[in-house]
Amino acid sequence: MPRFGARRSPLIDTHCHLTDERLSSQLDDVLSRAERNGVRKMVSVATNLEDSRASIALCQKLDNVRCSVGIHPNYVAESQEADVAALEPLLSDPAVVAIGEMGMDYFHGSPRDRQRWFFIEQLRIAQRAQRPVIIHCREAVDDTLAIMADFQLLRAVFHCFTGTEAEAKRIADAGYWLGYTGVITFKKSDEQRRAVLATPLERLLVETDAPYLSPEPFRGQKVNEPSLVVHTARRVAELKGLDYAELDAAVTRNAETFYDWR
Repeated sequence: MPRFGARRSPLIDTHCHLTDERLSSQLDDVLSRAERNGVRKMVSVATNLEDSRASIALCQKLDNVRCSVGIHPNYVAESQEADVAALEPLLSDPAVVAIGEMGMDYFHGSPRDRQRWFFIEQLRIAQRAQRPVIIHCREAVDDTLAIMADFQLLRAVFHCFTGTEAEAKRIADAGYWLGYTGVITFKKSDEQRRAVLATPLERLLVETDAPYLSPEPFRGQKVNEPSLVVHTARRVAELKGLDYAELDAAVTRNAETFYDWR
């Protein structure tokens, strides 16, 4: 397995799924392409208990990958309630930098009461452990913010944000972070680009959500991977009126702060 050198490069892919077979089956090449594109660190995000353990095992082989542990709202139907308690001991592994992804998803069909239970129980772990939280929220901003209001969280990011400008402002005003993906490069994503403009630079992260959501010009042509986060970063720089190097420095600093990983 290749190791990344000590040379400092600009970007961190703050949210990808390297344990997904579409990436894990070609991991050496994925990591090499990331390094060539200047993506020096990646956070591989878990979706259930089994994936959490697999993510830790992956990180133990790699210097420049960290991970989260958590249960995604779309996996709660197949997860056991005991799986939540089993997440907490995993936090002792030095590879783990966050809890999630967790949250509420009203687009897909998982029972909402069950989503809510798993979400609250994971937030309780995050509050006890004082760890940052990765939020999955789809068509459920009101309920997600209402649930989170009951918790004093260290840091939380609404990853792959695809909501409205007004929702982005509410999330930032609540003190949370927003992660943007290749969606902001799509031709019909004007509302998401307005959300980028409404997000304070110091609360903004860039990510791929790989293997999903390949950015333009690769949409529909290529499985997404960490090397392609540069396309999202370039679009953010254009929207914010920043030089690319200036944007690189800002979002890298944000990612290091959010995950406490320097």
